[in-house]
Amino acid sequence: MGTLTVWKFDSADGAEKALETLEGLQKEELIRVEDAAYVYWPTGRKKPKTEQLHNTTGAGALGGGFWGLLFGLIFFVPLLGVAVGAAMGALSGSMADVGIDDEFIEQVRENVTPGTSALFVMTSHAVADKVIERFRGSGASLISTNLSTEQETKLREAFSEVEPV
Repeated sequence: MGTLTVWKFDSADGAEKALETLEGLQKEELIRVEDAAYVYWPTGRKKPKTEQLHNTTGAGALGGGFWGLLFGLIFFVPLLGVAVGAAMGALSGSMADVGIDDEFIEQVRENVTPGTSALFVMTSHAVADKVIERFRGSGASLISTNLSTEQETKLREAFSEVEPV
């Protein structure tokens, strides 16, 4: 099973840059990107824009329908009204299998705001210390993951370490 993580960046282009880093790490065989998508929200826009990854070896593991449903639940359902929201709510039950529940949706909704971006990525076969090393100092903050509590704590600690000056 892959690991689903969501990373928030304090700039609208941070997630796209992080995806480029992941693609480089994949070429070095330090991680396998099974699937990915990102959302960016330019300042001054009413809603975010989304992009799905199409060019990695494992791309497509979750599929466009999955990303469309997920982003719809997070960003667009609140804008569409109660009737559509109820229908989408019924569909979202199947997403709980990969760790996506109401709490996840609320966390992402609260964190991804105008002027920010988020990278949603399903990975496997990661050489964790090498991956963390490349992302240290990127300004990434972990919003959610389906890792065990212990693994998530280690990941959060690694990203919160202060680099020596």
